[in-house]
Amino acid sequence: MATMTLEQEINPWEAQSARFDYAASKLNLDPGLWKVLSSPSREIIVHFPVMMDDGRIELFTGYRVQHSIARGPGKGGIRYAPDVTLDEVRALASWMTWKCAVVNIPFGGAKGGVICNPRNMSQGELERMTRRYTSEIIEFIGPEKDVPAPDVNTNEQTMAWMMDTYSMHMRQTVTAVVTGKPLNMGGSRGRREATGRGVMIICDESIKKLGRSRESTRVVIQGFGNVGSNAALLMHNAGYKIVGIGEWDGGLYNSQGIDIMALWDYRQKEGTIHGFKGAERSKTEDLLVTDCEILIPAATENVITSANAAQVKAKILVEGANGPTTAAADDILADKHVFVMPDILANAGGVTASYFEWVQDRQGYFWKESVVNEQLEHIMVSSFEDVVRYAETHHVNNRIAAYMLAIDRVAYTIRQRGIYA
Repeated sequence: MATMTLEQEINPWEAQSARFDYAASKLNLDPGLWKVLSSPSREIIVHFPVMMDDGRIELFTGYRVQHSIARGPGKGGIRYAPDVTLDEVRALASWMTWKCAVVNIPFGGAKGGVICNPRNMSQGELERMTRRYTSEIIEFIGPEKDVPAPDVNTNEQTMAWMMDTYSMHMRQTVTAVVTGKPLNMGGSRGRREATGRGVMIICDESIKKLGRSRESTRVVIQGFGNVGSNAALLMHNAGYKIVGIGEWDGGLYNSQGIDIMALWDYRQKEGTIHGFKGAERSKTEDLLVTDCEILIPAATENVITSANAAQVKAKILVEGANGPTTAAADDILADKHVFVMPDILANAGGVTASYFEWVQDRQGYFWKESVVNEQLEHIMVSSFEDVVRYAETHHVNNRIAAYMLAIDRVAYTIRQRGIYA
C-alpha cells in the first residue's frame, strides 16, 4: 500500500480508502463501480439548537452518512463525542457497508454522530439533544431506509428516545426504526452481549485454525466498555486466561489471569476498574505490546499504528473496535505473520444481532436467547470460513480478503440491479 504521513495514517477515511483501493485493484473492479463504492451516497449535516438546564441555548452539529443502500436499508450506530468528524462518520459508514456484506446480511452501511461531550451533560440535556437530532434527520431514517443503533456514548436509553421521537412523528409505534433498544420496547435478547460474543467466536475459530487451546491462550483486551467487558466475561468463563485489561485512563495486568467476574462486580460498584486488588496497575499502551497470544483492541480507532506495531507480541489480533489498526501498521503486522481478524468481521456480531432485532420487530415475534446465540454463531463461523478461504485462494491477508469478499458482494448486487437513469 502507498506510504502515508502520520496524519493520513490516523485519518479513518484515508485508512478505509487505502484498504478499499488496494482490495478493489486486486479484484480488478470495474472503474465505474469503483467510483460508486469509493464515496458515500448521501451525507447529512445538521446544526440544531438545544435548551440547556441553565436556560442557555447551545447549538450542536450532527451527522448521518449513508454509504450504500444497494443491499438493503442503511445500518449503523450513532456516537456522541467531542471529536466526532465528518471523515470519521464517513469511514464508519463505509466500514458498515463492508461489515454487513462480509456477514451477508441484507443491509447497507450508514453511521451518525453528534459533536458533544456527554460526560458534561445531564440526562435531560441528552434527551432533548437526542430528540432534536432525530427530528432533524427523520425523513432519512426508517425501517426500510436507514436503521440507527447505539455506538460510543449512546445506549438503550438513547435508542428508546429516538424510537419514541420517530413514532410521535409517524403517529404510530415503529419499533423497527432503531436497534439496540430495551427488551420491553422491541429489543432482542442477546443483543447487548452480541458483539463481545462474536469476538469470542472469532477467537475460538482463530485458535482452532492455529492449533491452540483456550486454556493455553493468554488474552489482553483494550477497552472494558460493552464490547470489551462482554468479550472478557464470556472468554473468561470459557477458559481463556485474560491477563490484561486496558481502559482509556490506565489498565490492569496479572500474568496468572484476572478474575473477570470479580472485576465486573467491582466495576459495577465503584464505576472504575482502578483499585481492583486482583491485578496490578499497568499503562494501557504497555498492555498493547505485552506478551500474549491474543490481543483484542475493543475501544477506539488508531491504537495500533506504525509507532507500536513492531512491538506487538500477540500471535492473533482480533479487532473488537472499528479501525483500531492503521493501514501502515497492517503491513508491519503482516511481516510479523500476526493472524489478524479484521474489524469488519471480528466485531460484526453486534450488527448481526441488530439484524435479528429488526427481523423480530418486523415480524412481531421474539426469539429465545438460545436461538439468537445459535444463529449468531452460525453466521460468524461461516463468515470466518469464507474470509480465511478467500485469503488462502487469493494469497492476501485476512483483512484484504474480507474487503475483497465484501466489495465483490456489493458490486455484484449493484451490477444486477443496474444503474437507474
